[in-house]
Amino acid sequence: MPPLDWTRRDGLAALVAALGAADCRYVGGCVRDALAGTAARDIDIATRHLPEEVMLRLQSAGIRTIPTGIEHGTITALLTDGPVEVTTLRRDVVTDGRHAVVAFTCDWQEDAARRDFTINALYADPATHEITDYFGGLDDLAAHKVRFIGDAHARIAEDHLRILRFFRFQARFGSEPADAEALAACSQGAPMLMALSRERVGAELTSLLGLADPVATVRLMSACGVLPTILPSAGPTQLDTLVVLVAGERDADVAPDAMRRLVALLPDERQAALQAASRLRLSNAQKKRIACAVEAGDVDGSHPRALAYRLGMQCAVDRLLLCGKSIAPLRNWQAPRLPVGGRDLMALGVDSGPQIARILKTVEQCWIEEGFPDEARTREILAAQLGSGVA
Repeated sequence: MPPLDWTRRDGLAALVAALGAADCRYVGGCVRDALAGTAARDIDIATRHLPEEVMLRLQSAGIRTIPTGIEHGTITALLTDGPVEVTTLRRDVVTDGRHAVVAFTCDWQEDAARRDFTINALYADPATHEITDYFGGLDDLAAHKVRFIGDAHARIAEDHLRILRFFRFQARFGSEPADAEALAACSQGAPMLMALSRERVGAELTSLLGLADPVATVRLMSACGVLPTILPSAGPTQLDTLVVLVAGERDADVAPDAMRRLVALLPDERQAALQAASRLRLSNAQKKRIACAVEAGDVDGSHPRALAYRLGMQCAVDRLLLCGKSIAPLRNWQAPRLPVGGRDLMALGVDSGPQIARILKTVEQCWIEEGFPDEARTREILAAQLGSGVA
């Protein structure tokens, strides 16, 4: 494994020293990403030490710890540059597709065998960065192949969420054609996804949709029956909208946005979209965004700034991109404030609150239609509305 910035994080050397370099190894995503040339998001360490021993060693070294998943062997070490999860080597004793009972072990290969994909079962020596690969993960990573460890059906039976994880990793690291055994197992196991919590399904789906270009993978999910299981609304029309959206984001140099892409896969009717969002246990803020963005069918793209003024920048960008319209007029633009207000009308002799509100609404509408002119022109609009000729 090449030496990268994360291997030099503040406190990491002290953590490794406390555990003993011979008794711990970097594992999983940080190793995989280093080999793939992408930035590591999290650091995970596997160790022979039991959880209680891990806590004692780290606390003796002055490293704060949290027993985040101690029953499954995981301790979180709180370092200056971010948390590091330290997990005791383990093997599954009982699994039911959602939860596992584990037993601790000292066997590195036994620990590797319980992991999901070959590319996630790579270990790196913290001192030498030498890679240990029990199941051909290095070759699969080089070949852009996402493959289950051992029997794909058995891995999915142990944890049904692995179906969605397969597609997320396929979108990140895979190439076409996808592994046939994995696809067959995912297709056969799709009904099992109904047993999972909606939060877990929603989190995994949005993680997938937030990747650079998930279109091919989402189509694959649809073809093998996985997408209809978790999101029945995502038919051919919705998939076409996703294609247009992803292309529009790329052309506009806009960062991938999972929630906007989810809207593309939802029904184009507000209430139905919100019901689907509720089933995925999305937050109120996310549902509010969906409610605004989903009504994109009435956007003609001719007045993007007027749209942004009325709905807010985020909703306007969502609607325009979902319809395949340009957002160029919104780049570096900030919505202005109406140059006149109630005090101006009162100074001109209008003292009725409801009348002031009606006049301002009419003036604002004209001001928007004219492209937000300056104060002088706005006062002309106001004078015309009052019929007094007063500027």
